[in-house]
Formats: sequence, structure tokens, C-alpha cells
Amino acid sequence: MGYREGRGTGTTETVDMNPQHKQLLRSLRMQLCAEVLVDGFVMQYLYQEGILSESHLQEISSQVTSQRKTMMLLDILPTRGPKAFRAFLESLQEFPWVQEKLWAQCKEIPEYPADKLRDIPACVLNNPPTDKQINQLASRLGSEWEHVILCLDLSQNDIHHCKVNHPCNVQSQAVAAFIMWRQRLGKKATVQCLCNSLLAAEVDPSLIQQMLQ
Repeated sequence: MGYREGRGTGTTETVDMNPQHKQLLRSLRMQLCAEVLVDGFVMQYLYQEGILSESHLQEISSQVTSQRKTMMLLDILPTRGPKAFRAFLESLQEFPWVQEKLWAQCKEIPEYPADKLRDIPACVLNNPPTDKQINQLASRLGSEWEHVILCLDLSQNDIHHCKVNHPCNVQSQAVAAFIMWRQRLGKKATVQCLCNSLLAAEVDPSLIQQMLQ
């Protein structure tokens, strides 16, 4: 989950970045670090739009190389809400070739699954998945579970831990990973978040309905 600091209000608003946008930033991370200099216009534009705070500017500026500054920005952006991705694209005016590539790939990202999930009650979507739902999903995912787990912001170390604890059993590895995610995030680990991550990982959307049967 991310948050945006209210301007002049001292309040915060809980928000999410589109997981597909988050995954796109992750997949292009090394290219962005090599081609984008965030000093100057990029950081100032994001500050103007309320995406970055003064403390963020200081944190990024304190990095010793331009690549580390870009890396730090890419670490911060996914925590800054759904408007952060578009604002970042708009900030890349001095790097039109990067901006065009991101816009092109962004257009290929599927929309949030409102049409696929409209028949699912809100009380289901807003609650954590049950053990039964997790088992249903894990039994059908296969090795794709790793990509879904990364879209849920668990790490490669988490994946490795689940593999070590459950060698030679992919379903048990997936179940362990989803339970780890649910325990770590508590009430924030909702069915809605899980469904969004399945779409971000380009998993067959029919798995969502199968999971909820």
C-alpha cells in the first residue's frame, strides 16, 4: 500500500498503484537507470504534482551516482499511489524515446478487472482469501505462482524460502507463498489485490472465477 501526503493538511490518504504499472516499472528498471537522469526536471515535476515530498527529494539527491538516484526514485514511485505512474511518464519530457516506449507498453496493459469481477460481492473482494481459495488457486497456477507473488511485492528471497521448505511440490510452494503474503499484509491482503496481481502477471482470468468457486 502507498500513501500521499495531504498538501498543507498533515493527513495521509491510503492508495494503490496499478499493479500492472508497478510491474512495468520493475521490468524496465535497468534500462531506466541507464537512460534517465532524474536530477532536474523529472524530480521537480514529480514534486510539483505532489508525488514526491521534500524528504523524498533529499533522499534521492543524497545518492552518489545518477543511476542510484534513478534507482531510488523507482523504489519510491510504487508507494505513491495510482497517479504516480502517469506523472512519471509526463516528467520524461527530456527523454522522449523512453517516454514513447513507456506510453506504448502502457497501452498494452489490461484495465483493472472491473468487468471480470463485477459479479463478485464486495464483501468477498475486500476480505483476505480463505485457505480454500488459496488452495484452489495454487492447484491451478503451476510455476506461474512465482510471477504472481512478485506482483504482490514479495521478494525473490521469499520465493526461495518457500521452495526450500517445500521441495519438489509446486502447489505447496505456492500455498506457502500466498499464506506468507496474507500473514504479512493482514487485512490489506484482499481478494481484490490478489485478482489484480493475477491479471498483472497475465494469468488466465478464468482462474479468478475458479478460485472463488
